[in-house]
Amino acid sequence: MTERLGTRVTLGLCAALLAMPGAALAAYHADSDTGVEALDYIENEHRSAREQRLTAEQEQLLKDAEAMSRHLRKPLDKTQPAPVAFEGDELTYDERTGEFTAKGRVSILQMDAHRFQAEEMHGNTQQQQVVIPGKAHLLQMTPGQVRVTLDGYAANYNYGLKTGTLGEAVGKAGSHYITGKRFEFYPDHIVVYDGTETRCGARNPDYHLAASKMVLYPNDKVVMDNVRFYIKHTKILQKKHYENNNLGSDNGGAPSFPRIGYNSDDKLWLKWHLDHDLGHHVVANAHLHATGADGWRSNYDVTYAHAGLQTGVTYGHFEDSDDQWIKKEPSWVTSYDHRLGHSHFHYGLDAEYGRWYGQGVHSNHSYGGFRLSYDPIKWSRNTLYLGTGYDITHESYDGSRVHGARFDAVLTRDIDLRWAGYVGYHYSKKNEENSLFNFDTDDYSKKLEGGFSYRVDDRNRLVVGTRYDVDHSKWRNVDYYWYHDMHCAQFIVRYKSMENTWHVRLQFTPW
Repeated sequence: MTERLGTRVTLGLCAALLAMPGAALAAYHADSDTGVEALDYIENEHRSAREQRLTAEQEQLLKDAEAMSRHLRKPLDKTQPAPVAFEGDELTYDERTGEFTAKGRVSILQMDAHRFQAEEMHGNTQQQQVVIPGKAHLLQMTPGQVRVTLDGYAANYNYGLKTGTLGEAVGKAGSHYITGKRFEFYPDHIVVYDGTETRCGARNPDYHLAASKMVLYPNDKVVMDNVRFYIKHTKILQKKHYENNNLGSDNGGAPSFPRIGYNSDDKLWLKWHLDHDLGHHVVANAHLHATGADGWRSNYDVTYAHAGLQTGVTYGHFEDSDDQWIKKEPSWVTSYDHRLGHSHFHYGLDAEYGRWYGQGVHSNHSYGGFRLSYDPIKWSRNTLYLGTGYDITHESYDGSRVHGARFDAVLTRDIDLRWAGYVGYHYSKKNEENSLFNFDTDDYSKKLEGGFSYRVDDRNRLVVGTRYDVDHSKWRNVDYYWYHDMHCAQFIVRYKSMENTWHVRLQFTPW
């Protein structure tokens, strides 16, 4: 179980996962109290692999570029632009001036895996300039750069300087679908005017962003001015400035859109995270949460985050994975994460002090904790996560103080493209019996978790997650999940068999 808003995490596994490249921005994160989030990293790798599958056109470009490299007449000069080959039904070329004209199924191939295609183009080989007055098709598979496929008009491109323009274009950059009235190309970035961006590949996307200007930095970020957030054709939010980080990653770099769902406790619910940059690493966040059973259950915070340190003040309602609620009125929360030198160890410090309310009780709640984890240990198709720590919790209401160690060990196995499994052992001195609040706290100290995932096809996945109470020798949870991809969204059904409760969730891609 994890507590939202960057406070402490109960499982040391979470700290180990965050230490893995890309995991902190995982495209999918499970809601679970049986440890199935251990499979998230495997699922995200498989999801990314599916998104990275080459199209027939992309595969052909790479083959043609490789064939071109094998038939060079002289050694390649890496200080000069990559060699270029021209094809067309009708070609004219002036060796003195470098001027050329090409008509009819024209293709220009640059050996660094660039291709321009059109019905007509002209230019100058000495100036390394290409002009396409009509419709143009651009394909980029250059190593180290974001894959780009664009269809537009009136292209003007210098393949030596890697600068140019393209009008009224639509296509894809990485896993992001983009459109724009005008594209400007530069060696290290692309500028798009009056453009849109989305991860939804439908002809009429379920959601998208529109901006007066977008600056895309390959494998880094996109910076947007006067940006609007749309669900279908309805504008739900507008910002003067927005930065979408990790553009080159298929695991993140996307804004938060509303999520809706249903469960037996909350009934119909809606969640939506909004943030506003206050400058100097300070962000104001609103975690909006409305439920049919309890109404408005949101929380808000102002947080400073930089160089592993995160600290701030939060106020409002919080819910754990067991549907237990707490209200902070308010609370100060801080955490720090850092690697120990050049070793494989990571450590973290956590602290919280504030006024908690829950189960009819008010208490000044204070918490301090230390975390230590080791880089994930991989061999064959297995990954082992190890973490430990020490916590101290004090409550003013009854003067209680709970302190002690915790330990987490989780082993996952990526069996094949369809099957994955996990098993874990967790110990925490703190439990519901010795704690004032049952929020984010188990009923027992020692637990075993395990389960598996089976991918039926690219759109459907089945998961079983279990938890066993070692202290009392009994099963506590046997949960079943069905994940169904709906092109631009995911539909998730969870059945908690020991409680006979249902949870249903719908969320846009990415989440």
